[in-house]
Amino acid sequence: MTEDRGICDLAVVSLQDSEPEAEMEDGESHAYHQGKKDSKQPEGTTKHPFNGGMDNVNVSGNSVTLTSTNNPKSEIEPSTLKTCVDHDSELDSFCSSEGKLICSLCAISGPCQGHTVTPLATQATAVRNQLVDSCEKMQLQASRIERFISQTLSAKEKAVQADASAARERVLAQVNAVREALEEEEQRLLEAVQKEQERVEQCLLTQRAHWSQALTTLAHTRTNLVHTLTHSQDAQLVTSSQEISDRLEEAEGVGEPRDTEQLNLSSACSDSRLMQGLWASAVLLGPSAHGPANLRFQERSISSMLSLSADECTLTFLPKRARQSPPYDPARFDCWPNALGTLAISSGTHSWVLDVGQSDAYKVGVCYASMDRKGSGNVARLGYNDRSWVLSHYEGDFTFCHAGRHVALHLIQRPKHVGMLVDWPSQTLVFYDPDSYCVLHAISHPFSAPLLPACAVADHSVTLLH
Repeated sequence: MTEDRGICDLAVVSLQDSEPEAEMEDGESHAYHQGKKDSKQPEGTTKHPFNGGMDNVNVSGNSVTLTSTNNPKSEIEPSTLKTCVDHDSELDSFCSSEGKLICSLCAISGPCQGHTVTPLATQATAVRNQLVDSCEKMQLQASRIERFISQTLSAKEKAVQADASAARERVLAQVNAVREALEEEEQRLLEAVQKEQERVEQCLLTQRAHWSQALTTLAHTRTNLVHTLTHSQDAQLVTSSQEISDRLEEAEGVGEPRDTEQLNLSSACSDSRLMQGLWASAVLLGPSAHGPANLRFQERSISSMLSLSADECTLTFLPKRARQSPPYDPARFDCWPNALGTLAISSGTHSWVLDVGQSDAYKVGVCYASMDRKGSGNVARLGYNDRSWVLSHYEGDFTFCHAGRHVALHLIQRPKHVGMLVDWPSQTLVFYDPDSYCVLHAISHPFSAPLLPACAVADHSVTLLH
């Protein structure tokens, strides 16, 4: 790059016609002094390439000073001016309205009469001033860029190393905390499962011993009774009624064996809110997490107490005066404000979310497709039969309902959205808050038939979100 090119790129440029000094930003500029025309150009002074010899460019260090050698009102040298085609006069003026050179007659009586016209020298000076201002701005911008590179970026390069180290430490600390919690929870759960297994095995041993003794007693009693029956004379048989009665009473005292829950391993021994929360978060936030994009409400199932939006995603509770009697449909709920979804779940993992922020009375969950639809009994009421599992919100209380049993849920805050996660392989149903990914309630149940999303609305509306 030549010295002149470098000066144009980075030098501070200013034009001084009459001002003695101009100050520049950050104290980086030098004072610019107006030069006077001399027959000899002093060292470091060159003719301006665009001014026809009217201005000098004084180069000193990193600054360039344009020195005007003409009065703005002076005439342009004839040798440098072109001639007007219409008036055969010199083009000594500039028409700003049309952006072209004109002669004085064009401005007085020609096509540019009434336009904004300035002398050529004045217009050239204005253009030079504009160029000088642009060069000064570029110089200041270059200075800011240099400071940004030398100060800001350098400081950032040092800071990013410290920030990255701190971030790694946070990740490791969080992972270690989770790992420790998981290890402790794993140990606790394994001990709980082992303890429950030992309890059930002890019950089985006790039952086996008891009923083995009962079999021996029954066999002995039966043998004695058969012997009495086959070897006793009539008189002896009649007089042995008390003995026979005692043996029969002894046999009846053995009782009937019954299969009870005490003989089964309780699934509660492996329940863990921590594990359920982590598992649900991993499923919901994992790379393969997705909800059923085509989930809608079944129009056929919707109660006459509800209205369905055009996109089949919003249920709205209707006041009595707004309700209509739809055509009879065996799939429609006729006494409860219920509706079912279109997705039948019998494999895989599925999740969906409902906006419940506007409703103060609703139920959301799942049910079997075989759930009754007609009548006002509990068989058609979500959460009050063994074919439905729902989270209920009513009068400010949250409960989990199944088969008429209610489990109170103590939530820190009322969720605006409620999500449901069904994992068929593990037979798990999870209710969660999708805004915080907090598990509201979770159950494990041996589902025996496909599940349908279920919903009941008794206030305002709820909406399926995709």
